Amino acid sequence: MSHRGPLLRQGYRVGLALLLPLVLAIGWELAVDSGAAPGRLLPPPSRIGATLWDLARSGDLRLHVEATLVRVGLGFLFGAVAGIVAGALVATVPLLRWLVDPSLQALRAVPSLAWVPLFILWFGILETPKVLLIAVGVFFPVYVAVSGAIASVDRKLIEVGRIFRLSRLALARRILLPAVLPATLVGLRTGLGLGFLFVVAAELMGASEGLGYLLVDGQQFSKPDQIVAAIIAFALVGKLADMVLVSLTLPLTRWQDTVRDRL
Repeated sequence: MSHRGPLLRQGYRVGLALLLPLVLAIGWELAVDSGAAPGRLLPPPSRIGATLWDLARSGDLRLHVEATLVRVGLGFLFGAVAGIVAGALVATVPLLRWLVDPSLQALRAVPSLAWVPLFILWFGILETPKVLLIAVGVFFPVYVAVSGAIASVDRKLIEVGRIFRLSRLALARRILLPAVLPATLVGLRTGLGLGFLFVVAAELMGASEGLGYLLVDGQQFSKPDQIVAAIIAFALVGKLADMVLVSLTLPLTRWQDTVRDRL
């Protein structure tokens, strides 16, 4: 009986999470069947499901999902590491804060598509520019989260550490790291989400596989069912990737006594 309570709560949450998409899907299907809404430009869920099934049965869906996940995974790894290192350095070295941060904040406002022609010119149309473009998208939210979290650490905590004569390493491990870790993990989640946004722009650079390629192919050949199927696949894969990231980082913040559950 002790194990059934958490399982029932988890099942209840999953059911609530699926309720809104199911209601919208059923409502749109009924609207198209009754003739109240056109199904040409926005196909009903039955046609979208059939398209997804055909892509899965032929193996194309697995091929496109794997290509997108590899690009996002590599871009996320490079961008997250660079963002953490840059954010920590800028937040702790005053000279870098005034020298580097203004330029990075300006580059953060550059749209993803603006980098595409430059990356093609520099690196061609193979995998390198795609991964680098995704890394750029991941870098900025992680950088902002880390630098902002370090700069926002309560001065009293540092003073307490000095009163107890903690070394620099002990001060960083026992005070700074727990203080900045929650915001850093939020930055990683945001960076992962932006990685999936940037992969669409990345797969415009001569890609022949990937979910972004499915979107472009559907647009060029006027296949709205394929476009919506690719969007749904993006949503599912992105949500699963976010769940994996949350599960992997959950032990790092288990010490927190928060009011509500993790999103």
